[in-house]
Amino acid sequence: IFPEALVRKGWEIGLLPGNIPESMGGFGESYSALTGVLAYEELAYGDLALALQIMAPALVAIPLLLDGTEAQREELMPLFFDETPPPVTAALVEPRLNFDPARLKTTADSDQGGYVLNGRKVYVPLAEGAEWLLIYAAHAGQVDGFLVRGDAPGLSIGPREKLMGVRALPTYPVMLDQVRVEAAYRLGGEQGINFPRLRAHSQAALGALAVGVMRGSLDYAADYAKERVQFGKPIATKQAIAFMLAEAAIEVDAARLMVWEAAWKLDQGQDASRECYLAKQYTDRSAVLVTDSAVQTLGGYGYIREYPVERWLRNARGFATFEGLAMV
Repeated sequence: IFPEALVRKGWEIGLLPGNIPESMGGFGESYSALTGVLAYEELAYGDLALALQIMAPALVAIPLLLDGTEAQREELMPLFFDETPPPVTAALVEPRLNFDPARLKTTADSDQGGYVLNGRKVYVPLAEGAEWLLIYAAHAGQVDGFLVRGDAPGLSIGPREKLMGVRALPTYPVMLDQVRVEAAYRLGGEQGINFPRLRAHSQAALGALAVGVMRGSLDYAADYAKERVQFGKPIATKQAIAFMLAEAAIEVDAARLMVWEAAWKLDQGQDASRECYLAKQYTDRSAVLVTDSAVQTLGGYGYIREYPVERWLRNARGFATFEGLAMV
């Protein structure tokens, strides 16, 4: 668990409000995904779980910015300019082995001028106590988003999940049983959302977070290798170590440039689905390779929790399943 003061301090930096245009109440000149990925990378360099927690409000704010109606923005955007993080989150992942975000089992059926939601979600960050949840569900052959109040009848939050990594980030399962949503709270109104674009923004964010984790673990391992002396020489002078760290450095730079390019294309208004997908896939694999190299560099110490590299490896392994846990 993180001290509340630490999370609040991270929020007070103003990364999210500073990236929302003044026309919508924010402090920024214009929205920029590239600015976002640079910030996410630096936050994750420090700690992935804390980065995900500080930026959890973006899971609702960015979809509102990109696809929300004027009425939805007027009602909910002010939440993101307070001194404390707003209690909001989003739910995308479902507990299925063959989970595909484009083919959700959670459903939203039209009923009496509104919608009825049914389904189950997992990996929902900060769900307990959330006042608003953005629920992604299948509706009329596409994926739509629905803004649901945390105390809505039929919505229930399960016990906190016990994860292999990001253990300081509270995530929960969310159950939806005949949850009614007014038509006004379908994100984007009658037009709905551009889900492929939102997914691309999420993939860019997760790619940036992975790069931050990779950089943190590589820097730590390289410093350790220069200081750790065996047989009279730093282990960094040994080819087995030096070559492994060099390969890791290549992976970090390659992944970083892929994420930056994807974010730049998003800012240009281009269809960046391909670039964001490739960046996400590449960073998923590279993060495991680089953090595992850090563990190997420390040898037996790498497996001891007194050192942070084992945590970075556990966190990195989760990126393949972190669909929708970040948005930039």
